[in-house]
Amino acid sequence: MFLYQPTSGYCYNSDSIFLYDFISSFKPKGKLLDVGCGVGIISLLLTRDFNIQTSIIDKQEKMLNYAKHNYALNDLEAQSYLGDFTEWKTDEKFDYIISNPPFYDSNVQQSENTHLNIARYAHHLPIEGFIAKVKKLLKPRGYFIFCYDAKQVDLLLHYLTSYGITVETMQFVHSKIDRESKLVMIAARLGSKSMTKILPPFVVFDEKSVYREKAIKAFERANTNSIKGDF
Repeated sequence: MFLYQPTSGYCYNSDSIFLYDFISSFKPKGKLLDVGCGVGIISLLLTRDFNIQTSIIDKQEKMLNYAKHNYALNDLEAQSYLGDFTEWKTDEKFDYIISNPPFYDSNVQQSENTHLNIARYAHHLPIEGFIAKVKKLLKPRGYFIFCYDAKQVDLLLHYLTSYGITVETMQFVHSKIDRESKLVMIAARLGSKSMTKILPPFVVFDEKSVYREKAIKAFERANTNSIKGDF
């Protein structure tokens, strides 16, 4: 799969590939919405691999145009929407809502690049408003699968529980086995009564800073080729 990415601005990284791999384990079907789609990397791969009807939304016209171009480039289809997800007016309901949302702490020094700032910092998609909107758009028993800052997992669990969305599966990502986790991947379900399953940690590198087998398999499954450029 070939994907265009901007020469300046936000570009996808390994988090997106690992989240794609995590979502794939649930074998998505039906209607799927990718929130804050960026260049479309996650939903593109899922649309390629599974029988789903895909919709994408992003508040940045530049990024949405990249995503639309990438869908056309790979002969895939998606309904696209420009705007703030929390303010989006729609009657649609989805079986799966997925996202790699902005979650950097807004109190740290921020990028002056507008595109990077919107893609990275949590105040552009506050977590409570995000989860509240997800609840409104999920079908009964629908899945919300996303990644977030591992240090904020207590906040995530609080708001998910408050809105009746149960965490069914959780996996922490570590750069190395002896490093603290900076990313958590969560599969939550509306109206579920299941207890939470904590998967073994996803460790990216071994002690020699070589990719471990699970990371290698995720990259191989994605099989992406990135092109930096404008169109």
